Amino acid sequence: MFMGTYEHSLDTKNRLIIPAKFRNQLGTSFVVTKGNENSLHAYSQTGWEAFEEKLNQLPSNNPKVRQYKRAVLAGATEAEFDKQGRIVIPNNLKEHAELEKDVVIIGYGENEFEIWDAHKFSEYNTEVTENFDDISAELSDLGFEI
Repeated sequence: MFMGTYEHSLDTKNRLIIPAKFRNQLGTSFVVTKGNENSLHAYSQTGWEAFEEKLNQLPSNNPKVRQYKRAVLAGATEAEFDKQGRIVIPNNLKEHAELEKDVVIIGYGENEFEIWDAHKFSEYNTEVTENFDDISAELSDLGFEI
């Protein structure tokens, strides 16, 4: 399970240290692509395969499906660790997530985590915190009981 929040810095060569706890779960490589709210989603190989399977089940005659698949798959890259546990964030993904120097890596469940610009995540997290009770109630409406 990927969980927790980790703060790191993007260096001048777009290299980012991935937390050791996450590296231990990922193996030698994983997939990074565009995510919602100007974040990046990073998937373990198992998680990426499950995600691809779900994508392939969507109706390709729907224009929104085609747009989403093009954006996510064209932006996807296989990331490999260097000896210091860093990966290189390609420019197209750096631009999508508007990454500056300070970066936040957050757990996002069994097979994925997210990469955010630290300032953008702080703003997002403040908004979520202010609306947490409403969000919880909406999840309850979807059948999720706390």
